[in-house]
Amino acid sequence: MTLNLDNTFRHTQLRVLQFGQQHRFGIVVGLLAVLCGFGITAVAIAPLAPDASLLPQRLVTETVATPDLPGQIDALALQDLALHRSDVTRASDSAETLLSRLGVADTSASAFLRTDSTARALLSGRGGKMVQVQSQEDGALVELVARYPSDRAEQARTHFTRMTLSRVQGRWLARVQSVPFSSRSRMAGGSIRSTLFAATDEAGLPDSVASQLAEIFSIDIDFHRELRKGDSFSVVYETLTADGEPVVWNQGAGRVQAAEFVTNGRAHHAVWFSGADGRGDYFGLDGKSRRRAFLASPMEFSRITSGFAQRFHPIFQTWRQHLGVDYAAPIGTPVRSVGDATVEFAGVQSGYGNVVILRHSQNRETLYAHLSRIDVRKGQRIEQGHRLGAVGNTGWTTGPHLHFEFRVNGKHQDPLVIAKVSETVALDSISRQRFTQTAAAVMSTLELAQTVSWHNAKAE
Repeated sequence: MTLNLDNTFRHTQLRVLQFGQQHRFGIVVGLLAVLCGFGITAVAIAPLAPDASLLPQRLVTETVATPDLPGQIDALALQDLALHRSDVTRASDSAETLLSRLGVADTSASAFLRTDSTARALLSGRGGKMVQVQSQEDGALVELVARYPSDRAEQARTHFTRMTLSRVQGRWLARVQSVPFSSRSRMAGGSIRSTLFAATDEAGLPDSVASQLAEIFSIDIDFHRELRKGDSFSVVYETLTADGEPVVWNQGAGRVQAAEFVTNGRAHHAVWFSGADGRGDYFGLDGKSRRRAFLASPMEFSRITSGFAQRFHPIFQTWRQHLGVDYAAPIGTPVRSVGDATVEFAGVQSGYGNVVILRHSQNRETLYAHLSRIDVRKGQRIEQGHRLGAVGNTGWTTGPHLHFEFRVNGKHQDPLVIAKVSETVALDSISRQRFTQTAAAVMSTLELAQTVSWHNAKAE
């Protein structure tokens, strides 16, 4: 087989050599023609790229004016320079210390802050108010703008207060406005390892968002006793700005827009939705309001120290039936009404100290005792969540706390049980379709938040 292939190869070589000898002239002419073609192509292309040295040249001469630097300096010296600075008020601030920290030296402005009834609000109450000033080079105040939380409870989550101090016709004027926040949505999620607040801190959530989660799901979940390691949550909430400035109070967090909490394998949902009447509330995916006739707690988030059960009385040193619930909290912690009511009593009652008693519908009453202050009066009509006073240490107590009782037809009942079985409100048919669309959209966002949280946890 090898011999046959060798013979074939040699025969082919011989035929090629014979062809070359017979057609030598034709092959040479063909090669010359190909080379001439390349030459013509080169000649045709070359003129498209002329030699740069052959291009026409032109010399341009222009006189440049020398800047009048001394004149410019003199002109700048004649300009009024405006200095802008910002800071946050402190509880210990006076008019002088605040303005001094802002680089303002203006006796008329500090006197106005001390004496004007409107301007004094800037230095009263808690610190943390955002202040911006515009001043002249000599420290004279041109304008002061302060932004701080609204003092109207119904607008606290949607509006802020803007105070403006400016000089009008040689006199200082203070103007106060209620201005809506600008907001954008943010999402987050996490898992429980120990406590709710530890998990929300790990997820980078502000404390105010954690408090809202505890409030929203308080009817369904006992966050002190029912949380389990591995329970999870996801949340969509607002971040707020005031006139474009990030809000410093509540760490810039607004309302929770939607949330999911999974505990013991069961998922609980809440979606903020405004019905046809314009009133907003949290609803479950079934369209039923999560707001019940009675809140689970008279404070946003607190620790139960004594429940509705037998206990050893710390003062009388005997075992007695505890007819209410005690909540441990620092003095001054706000106390709110758990439902719509009329104030039946507001004053002092022996062992209760400062106490408020509210009358609700269907022969139901609630009692709030040991208050440090009372903010309502007898006969006043109030709504659920209205501030009644603050936690104190008055009456028969061994430390600051709130004692809370719930009575139905004069008989004491467990407040947590009453809250869980109290009536709810469902959406009307007109709003139901719009709610379904809203819920579907936020649920997709919640699923994304939980996915991001899961990947972050896995990466750790």
